[in-house]
Amino acid sequence: MANVKTGITLFSLGTPYLKGELDLEGVIRTAAELGAEGYEIVAAQMIPSYPYVTDEFVEFIEKCREKYGIGPICYSANMDRGMLRDRDLTEDEMVARAITDIISANKLGCTVMREQYLLSPHGLERIEPYAKSYNVHVGIEIHNPESPITQSILDYVEVIEQTGSKYIGFVPDFGCFATKPNKPYWDRALAAGATVQQLEKCSQLRYDDVPMEEAMKIMESDIEKCPALGGALNSMYGFVQFKKDCKAELEGLKRIMPYCFEMHGKCHYVDENLHEVSIPYEEIVPVIAESDYSGYIVTEYEDEGGYDSIEQTTRHVAMVKKLLR
Repeated sequence: MANVKTGITLFSLGTPYLKGELDLEGVIRTAAELGAEGYEIVAAQMIPSYPYVTDEFVEFIEKCREKYGIGPICYSANMDRGMLRDRDLTEDEMVARAITDIISANKLGCTVMREQYLLSPHGLERIEPYAKSYNVHVGIEIHNPESPITQSILDYVEVIEQTGSKYIGFVPDFGCFATKPNKPYWDRALAAGATVQQLEKCSQLRYDDVPMEEAMKIMESDIEKCPALGGALNSMYGFVQFKKDCKAELEGLKRIMPYCFEMHGKCHYVDENLHEVSIPYEEIVPVIAESDYSGYIVTEYEDEGGYDSIEQTTRHVAMVKKLLR
């Protein structure tokens, strides 16, 4: 059976952090107060010397660990392929950045690193010796619109299985299992004048797998009257896609479970009954609980709707713990 712990990515508390309501120590303290057993640090957002880690920062993190009882369990790296004005980074340059991130993760004591799928399967294979040397398990984040059964992810599976390495794998993001429209985008469109009927028509087009260009043409006259409807429809074909059900994706998750180092517990809105309205946690968590997975489900609140981030993060942690009982 699984050995699952609950954690929080500090990204969940990014809004109060960026507003200056919480400093980094306050964010770590709050994560501990909310019941996190460990946290993922978003390196580019919260490490002043990123992509490097100074001795002074390590000392700060260790002092916070002593005070609040939790430390970083995952280093969330950022593969900024477009950081140059005139061109994208080459694979060699991205591999070099990933190696730097592995070294920084190790310095912070993290044995897991979240990498983005801008790094190719071949690039992941190239960094494997460094991951092994520094004892950092590098997981490619499986993020909506990708899923455990899309070809781009299966290409990584092929490399992982060919190498037989225990140091390269995945960090699945639960957003890829969404079965209902994103509530913040839906509510934003309603506030801008869209009707429930129009939004339901948009969501049905997405459920029916109508191509995006065709869906836009079908809704063209409605979008002209309410431009926000176009934004909502566009989002349904972007990073907040959803399907009628996620059975195939969950079967795919079962296959790659031996290669998973951490789980991103994505949430957009958790209601007062501890239910995420678009992502079927009641189906996802049992799959993980019944596996041999040993690691964290890390709460990742996507602050898009203006809800209270601390309340939403609190609800999500409570929801996961409830489902794990």
